[in-house]
Amino acid sequence: MSTDGQVAIVTGAAGGVGRAVVARLRAGGYRVVGVDIAAGVDDLAAPGAVVAVRGDAGSAATAARAVEAARDEFGRLDVLVNNAGRFLQKPITEVTDEEFDGLIAANVRSAFVHSRAALPLLAQARGCIVTTASTSGFVGVAGQSVYAITKGALVQLTRALAIEYAAHGVRVNAVAPGAIETDFTAAHRARDPDPDRSRRISLERHPIGRFSTADEVARAIEFLADPDSAGITGTILSVDGGYLAR
Repeated sequence: MSTDGQVAIVTGAAGGVGRAVVARLRAGGYRVVGVDIAAGVDDLAAPGAVVAVRGDAGSAATAARAVEAARDEFGRLDVLVNNAGRFLQKPITEVTDEEFDGLIAANVRSAFVHSRAALPLLAQARGCIVTTASTSGFVGVAGQSVYAITKGALVQLTRALAIEYAAHGVRVNAVAPGAIETDFTAAHRARDPDPDRSRRISLERHPIGRFSTADEVARAIEFLADPDSAGITGTILSVDGGYLAR
């Protein structure tokens, strides 16, 4: 089924996975509203093809602006990609209240406010939501307690919304990446006291012997968003090189 002329909102659009998702959707004929707090989102703007909305993805006002942009600029909304988020690797006894609240806002509230704002238009189009969860939403990893809380919440939000909106023709799915090769993850690993050891241990947990790429995650999101995936809802698709299979 053709996706030419369909409209998608992508949060976290300025990051590695977000940019890959925007590129893939654009190549498939989608028009896109890209949302991000980073100034880099402005670089994505293209007349008649991509509208950039700069703002905090965890804000209801930003979500309203994104949905308004889709409606006013393109006349419809078919896909919401809840991709915005942050990572935190820290022992729970060292996590501050501000860090906890920030992660909840970036990872969970962003998906909540955008889904809430988008669902009326998605129901009109019988569209779909695809959310970026994580393998950390399924397994315990030392130092990721708060991050795991947020990703576990996204897994359950996906399942609950899939049931709640099935009768409205809206599909809701998620992807669960393992470790990904992006500038963000490279910068995070560089802060590790022993980055070579940390990378080696992480690679050993991925049976294919390498990390996934942003484009591989974007391909999975594109697949779940495609109208030809009409029979898939409430599913969490792992893009983890076999991590969870172990």
